[in-house]
Amino acid sequence: MSLEEKLHTDMVAALKARDSELVTTLRMAIGALKNEKVAGKSARELTEADEVAVLQREVRTRKDSAQAYTDGNRPELAAKELAEADVIARYLPAMLGDDELDALVAEELANAEAAAGEKPTMRQMGAIMKAVNARVAGRADGSAVAAKVKAALA
Repeated sequence: MSLEEKLHTDMVAALKARDSELVTTLRMAIGALKNEKVAGKSARELTEADEVAVLQREVRTRKDSAQAYTDGNRPELAAKELAEADVIARYLPAMLGDDELDALVAEELANAEAAAGEKPTMRQMGAIMKAVNARVAGRADGSAVAAKVKAALA
């Protein structure tokens, strides 16, 4: 069952349970997936990774909106946005912990060192980031990965 199908079945269940807030959030998530399908020159089917990326973008948008509402002294709207982000985040794969991310970064640094024959420098950060991001596959935030790689290279 694809992520979109899971969202749709949960939306139907929420409709039957008359949970209007959950229905609204799930409809927005399904709409974002459909918009992504038809974006560009021609319609296409989304892969699992594409669906996860869309939902991650939606969560990030909700969190940014919540921060803006908090800064604007609108805590009720911030709470609503955070609740929506939590609902969407339930459909994302489990995020990597700090220890797991550190282990992946250390492993890729060791691979880069073995390939180059010397300890990697900040010049190789891009190549190491590319390798780590390929293995992480959306289970960690890009800024967190960059911070870990930068700290390991320093």
